[in-house]
Amino acid sequence: MDSYEVLRDAIKDTGVKTVASEMGLSTSLIYKWCEPSEGHTAAGADNPLDRVARLCSVTGSNEPVAWLCERIDCFLVANPDVDKQGQIPVLNATKTILREFSEVLEAVTDSVTDSHVDAKEAKRIRSEWEELKREGEQFVVACERGVYGKGE
Repeated sequence: MDSYEVLRDAIKDTGVKTVASEMGLSTSLIYKWCEPSEGHTAAGADNPLDRVARLCSVTGSNEPVAWLCERIDCFLVANPDVDKQGQIPVLNATKTILREFSEVLEAVTDSVTDSHVDAKEAKRIRSEWEELKREGEQFVVACERGVYGKGE
């Protein structure tokens, strides 16, 4: 889906006039964001999604997107590098996911023995959870790319 389509879908229920008013922008600019881009020649008309994507590309950092995710109570999970995943048998990859899940459960269990999760324990749970998400996403992306089944 293109960025202008994402914006169009996000804005349609609220309405262009309301969005423009709440953001202190013109309705024509909001409408412009919801149309296919004419390239980089129309200064000021690039939509915010294209600008953030370009900023991340230019800087090599996904921190602006990570900040946005945190701001709206979400988390960024970057796509994993699955180049080496094909060298790992599918059974071993699933064992890794189960081991990571077990480590999340262990962190939770250790934390709630006193019916209270302190900041240090929460940090450990978060760390284990992030590792599980990375391993799980790496496995799913490898499956989607057809990495497994090639000679296994």
